[in-house]
Amino acid sequence: MPEETTTLEAKAILRFARISSRKVKIVADLIRGKNVDEALAIVKFTPKASSIIIEKLLKSAIANAENNHGMNRGNLVISEIYATQGPTLKRIRPAAKGSANRIRKRTSHITIKLREV
Repeated sequence: MPEETTTLEAKAILRFARISSRKVKIVADLIRGKNVDEALAIVKFTPKASSIIIEKLLKSAIANAENNHGMNRGNLVISEIYATQGPTLKRIRPAAKGSANRIRKRTSHITIKLREV
């Protein structure tokens, strides 16, 4: 009977972030599969609104890995990062001739998973 090797995985999830998942995916694609220190450097110098959110979430995932799972920061790699669509807040904006336009304020759920190499 072969032994199962279980790899520890630390994760951090941000739910109901007030940014479209489409905008988050642009930055997420840049850092997928990278070392955490390299990923933090990329996120820090990426001029996108979602990079601030992802940076905080990545730091949280690193802290979870170190404190909850006893993982070594130098060996951490982003195994998964994805953003899914959350609920949309629907608002109304007055328009011409007494009509109204719908404003959709989109939210997203962002997940980062780290594993040790």
